[in-house]
Amino acid sequence: MKKLLALAISLSFGFAAAPALAQNSQQSKMTTCNEQAKGKTGDDRRAFMKQCLSARASAKAGTQQEKMTLCNKEAAGKTGDDRRAFMSECLRKKS
Repeated sequence: MKKLLALAISLSFGFAAAPALAQNSQQSKMTTCNEQAKGKTGDDRRAFMKQCLSARASAKAGTQQEKMTLCNKEAAGKTGDDRRAFMSECLRKKS
């Protein structure tokens, strides 16, 4: 019974931490974009911030899910062994 209670408590803390991590990620992205936007004003700044905050594909893709999404789009039309080989190589390049 104690083990079950301990498991329930640890899981509840784990799920509570997930949104905090996502928020931290967004906050760090905002901080980075703000630093890069120094000197820009008005419409130029708004356009830059919009592009910067919505950027998904960079030289180094972020999360594994983003990498998979990008590679899946590029692998459209490939099947079987060709697709597996392509996906393997693509995911290696994106990391």
